Amino acid sequence: MKEAMFYEKLNGKVRCYLCNHYCVIKEGHRGICGVRENQEGKLYSLVYGKSVSAGVDHIEKKPFFHFYPGTTAYSFATVGCNFHCLNCQNWEISQMPKGKGGEIVGDELSPEEIVATAKNRGCKSIAYTYTEPTIFFEYAYDTAKLARKEGIKNVFVTNGYATAEAIKVIAPFLDAANIDLKSFREDFYHKVCGAKLQPVLDNIKLYKESGVWIEITTLLIPGYSDDENQLKEIAGFIKSVGEEIPWHVTAFYPAYKLPDISPTSVESLRNSREIGKKAGLRYVYEGNIPGEGGENTYCYSCGEIVIKRYGFEIAENKLIDGKCQKCKNQIDGIGL
Repeated sequence: MKEAMFYEKLNGKVRCYLCNHYCVIKEGHRGICGVRENQEGKLYSLVYGKSVSAGVDHIEKKPFFHFYPGTTAYSFATVGCNFHCLNCQNWEISQMPKGKGGEIVGDELSPEEIVATAKNRGCKSIAYTYTEPTIFFEYAYDTAKLARKEGIKNVFVTNGYATAEAIKVIAPFLDAANIDLKSFREDFYHKVCGAKLQPVLDNIKLYKESGVWIEITTLLIPGYSDDENQLKEIAGFIKSVGEEIPWHVTAFYPAYKLPDISPTSVESLRNSREIGKKAGLRYVYEGNIPGEGGENTYCYSCGEIVIKRYGFEIAENKLIDGKCQKCKNQIDGIGL
């Protein structure tokens, strides 16, 4: 265990301000995430150094399409999450500490070991992913500082629900963040995720203002988050933050507590991509349906394919110094 960051004592109780739930936690109890516990008036992280999953991934899998494309990331996570999304693909580990017994599992893996492994395997970055990196913040923070010293980049794959205080602490060591903007409806966030929309919108702006490269992902759940008006609002919001921000609209497949919802159609993905383009976004991608052409990067100036992809693999990269060779336009991103 490690004493947590971002909390205050309240006469035996503690208030955690790591994320926007601002949990007030009684002695012997845990926060919504299931991995931060009040012990005798002190808040502890129960997952520090306990990796439940670790391995090398394509950076495109996160997904990042404009951050060192074609490189690999050493990815890891702990159990726990501050959301309880009904569609979670990794619910076995994200929700494990909230079940009966509140089990905390994971292999001992220190920040030093993570950085050394990433370096030995030739990974350009370390990805804090699979569950929600906010809930293992202390672990991520110590790892990110070490990685920075070794010249290894750090990327978050996040639901965007950290507090501004936490984001400002990690931002100097964070190079990129892929943020889920799951819906543009408050009732969706309440019913499906157990959270609120506005903090996510505020944090997207804050990550951008903090100099972190951001990409946005929206999972299109039929009947929940795929209506045209909502998608127009999401696209308009992203445009207001930055037209260069890549938007990944990805296909849903039945999972967890939404087993009877149909998978997202190719037509829905294509329509969503057109909505993003019409809103003025430079880069809109279709995810989870490989081979349909929606994974390619196009020059927003002349329309030329500059990076051709199939799934997470790059088939062809025509960029030289990040520029389209047909019209010499600079493509937005880092490490292109």
